[in-house]
Parts: sequence; C-alpha cells; structure tokens
Amino acid sequence: MMNSSLLLSAATSRLVVVDMQEKLVPTIPGSDRLVWNISRLIRGAKLFEVPTLGTEQYPAGLGHTVPQLAADLTILPDKLSFSCVGGDGFAEVMASRVGNQVLLAGIETHVCVLQTALDLTTAGFQVFLAVDATGSRGELDYATAVRRMESVGVTLTTTESVLFEWCRVAGSERFKETSRLVREVCPGD
Repeated sequence: MMNSSLLLSAATSRLVVVDMQEKLVPTIPGSDRLVWNISRLIRGAKLFEVPTLGTEQYPAGLGHTVPQLAADLTILPDKLSFSCVGGDGFAEVMASRVGNQVLLAGIETHVCVLQTALDLTTAGFQVFLAVDATGSRGELDYATAVRRMESVGVTLTTTESVLFEWCRVAGSERFKETSRLVREVCPGD
C-alpha cells in the first residue's frame, strides 16, 4: 500500500525558512520557541536530506539570519519582494528537486510567509505551513494569515508532525535521531 500524498515526504519536499533576521526575530512573541522549532526542522531536514534554504528581506535594514539558524542554511541573495518566489535563485532551488512539496517556516506569517505560500500554491506546489515555526508581531495578523492560507489549500502542520512524516517508520537510526529531536525541551522552559 502506498503512503498518502497528503503526507510530507523527505524525498519530494523542501524546507524554506523565511526572513528569520536579527532585527525582526526579537519583535515576535515567543521568538525563543520559534527559533527552537525552526532549528529542529533544519536539523531534521539535514537528517533526511531535505533541501533547506533561507531568505533575507532587505538585510541592510533588517540584519542577517539569526546565528542560531544561519550556519545550517543556504541563504539566498537578499530580496526586496515580500514573496520569496520573486527572489534570486528561488526558482532554481524549487526546480532542483523532483516533487512539489514545500514546507514553510519563518516570519512574518502575514507578509512574506503568506505571499510566498500563495505564489507557490498558484504555481502548483503542495504547500505546508509549520504553524509552530512561524510568527507575526500581532496575534490577529498571524491568525488571519493562517486561516487565509488554509482556505486556499495550504496544509497546516507542526514541527513534530513534520519530523515523523519525514521519518515514516520506527526502528532505524534516523528514527532514533528523530526521537531525540522531538524529546528536546525548548530552552527556557
């Protein structure tokens, strides 16, 4: 029996970390948990060989990707368009892998993440949103953006769900690593 195409597959997905920049991250409520969840997604992507990239919106003004995440990301050239789809190199990364799944994480949910999700959905990608790995400064902005994305077919998920979907089965070394990731405690908890 085949696995559902509604599940994320490590073989056909990509992880895009949107604009986790030094001057933006501290303005997001729960930013410590946000950075921690994205870090776990990045480490899981590395474990399952899922291509992972980061974007930076106008880094001259907003700074670069926070150091906790930057070391493990391929950072694309800076962008001025809110949607990542308009950024240099983005189309090439999307085309470099068989399959059409894209997992989005990052900030801000109601601006760059939303516009990227809508553009990718329109382009025919199956878009997933890690709701515990995205954030906005305002709660209403965040909630409205998530509802809007879901209404056009973006699949809502969580960091832990993603890690287990990429893993698929227990009993392997990758499963042991996945288990370690999901058992981690968020710093500060």
